[in-house]
Amino acid sequence: MTGSSSPAGSTALSVRLRELAARDPGRPAVTDEHETVGRADLDRRTNQLARRFAARGVTAGSLVSIALPNRVRHIEASVAAWKLGAVPQPLPFRLPATELAALLDVADPALVVGPEPPEGRAWMSAEEDVRDEPDGPLPDVVGPSWKAPVSGGSTGRPKVIVSGHEASVEAVLARAPALRIDPDGVMLATAPLHHNAPNMFALMALLQGHHVVLMGRFDAERALHLVREHRVTWLYAVPTMMGRMLRLAADVRRAADLSSVRTLLHVGAPCPEHVKRGWIDWVGPETVVELYAGTESQASCMIDGAEWLSHPGSVGRVTGGEMAVRGDDFRVLPPGETGEIWMRPSPGMPRTYRYLGAEATRRDGWETLGDMGRFDADGYLYLADRRADMILVGGANVYPAEVENALTEHPAVDSCAVIGVPDEDLGSTVHAIVQVRVPVSAEELREHLRTRLTHNKIPRTVEFVDESLRDPAGKVRRSALRAARLPGRADDRAST
Repeated sequence: MTGSSSPAGSTALSVRLRELAARDPGRPAVTDEHETVGRADLDRRTNQLARRFAARGVTAGSLVSIALPNRVRHIEASVAAWKLGAVPQPLPFRLPATELAALLDVADPALVVGPEPPEGRAWMSAEEDVRDEPDGPLPDVVGPSWKAPVSGGSTGRPKVIVSGHEASVEAVLARAPALRIDPDGVMLATAPLHHNAPNMFALMALLQGHHVVLMGRFDAERALHLVREHRVTWLYAVPTMMGRMLRLAADVRRAADLSSVRTLLHVGAPCPEHVKRGWIDWVGPETVVELYAGTESQASCMIDGAEWLSHPGSVGRVTGGEMAVRGDDFRVLPPGETGEIWMRPSPGMPRTYRYLGAEATRRDGWETLGDMGRFDADGYLYLADRRADMILVGGANVYPAEVENALTEHPAVDSCAVIGVPDEDLGSTVHAIVQVRVPVSAEELREHLRTRLTHNKIPRTVEFVDESLRDPAGKVRRSALRAARLPGRADDRAST
């Protein structure tokens, strides 16, 4: 990969940031738990950081792996990479050495920013002082890609997803209006920046002139405080976070001021209906927006709260690219039938990504991420679950997300995951792994579910754990949970 100096119709991201700094030099650009950096200072500091990157071997088209917590330096590292035509490649900042080595083998970056990598790779620490570097502008360059997040998907095998969009203002901000990232707002990033969605939205917001506020670790009450303190206009969340904010004590919620929020966008996992309705009641239906898309961005759906009230449970109609629900024979299924969701960019559009370390599941120009779902007669998509996570109980399909959503409606449940375990009679039975806030029995949970689910979906076994089962992005890795419990271990851990 190589970069280019501002091709026709492509404006370097550095130009946009320099213009924002000139327009309002002192306006806050990024805030973390320790400091706030203004627009002019961000532009100057990233010029210095880019020069240090270049001295360590970063060139146009190379990847820069960023393994940092949610601090200003994380944003600065992405901007510095852009200024050299390089590609920011965010990584989790706390990884065992073997996992870090495996990810770096896939990415093969020119530089690692964060913890010291395995011997032989160029790196710099998170705290390295670059103030002795010149702070003047660098030549404007448009890199071949603006981001390259890592994902394990449902398999847990690491892969890097290199965006097919160049690092230009036109390419990066093309979807900003649809995402309602208006100019000069305030964005609260509630999740770690190594996840694609918060990383992507934070960087887009920065380029739109937002003041980007970073949370180091999500805390529901703290999030509401930051919304009030900074007058947040664009709030990113995942359903787990939304549920935790809804469950705060009544006096805490009454003290919250969400009047500044124009958009609450959630993504990352299916949203339980009671959580969705709770937020619609709290901030109004026009404020709540849901996005369904993969990091690969072949296609997407969106829906706001007003549409959702007319189509409860839907993730919206297709707003970008093309989607089709197909059966095992690859035949397009009619409305109402559940099958695998296949996607592709709109005809004539270039590919939206490329993998490092993996191959796409592709057929006749269509690709699938393994999600299952159905369209209704009006073209609204309803998700079921991933094919790999589906449980076959006595010949009937059980989708874990449906059981999990019903479980989270119980006031004692904080997080949960549902997997299938082998059964000689039925083939599989449903096993629930549950983290609770207050004690509750397995039978109480089953009684709660009996009013919501058919008999074959009720967990035969329930396991209680102390740790959260979803990561900060709201995702649950059922394949890893299943592997840790099979064969023959689920009954030893379960309460029956």
